[in-house]
Amino acid sequence: MVRKRRTFTSEFKADVVLQLLSGEKSMAAVCREHRLNLQMVSRWKREFLENAASIFDQKKPYSGNQDRIAELERALGRKTLELDIAKKASSILERLARKDEK
Repeated sequence: MVRKRRTFTSEFKADVVLQLLSGEKSMAAVCREHRLNLQMVSRWKREFLENAASIFDQKKPYSGNQDRIAELERALGRKTLELDIAKKASSILERLARKDEK
């Protein structure tokens, strides 16, 4: 019988490690509860602690796309306003033309 390898989400791994670090549960209790290997959970904990400092160092990468999106939104707003004005002017001119014909 071939045993299928389980995969775990990063949220699950973080939750398991936080349970260990908070003292909520012991390593053995977490492993029993989730049917996990002790070495695997130890590796998750080590990786978590090694990368913890980098979480605060990471800044959201600045993307020029945000400026471009804002610029396009402003342009769209101007064009929408111009279109509304043109529609109103057109309806006024049509009404005036109909009055002149009568």
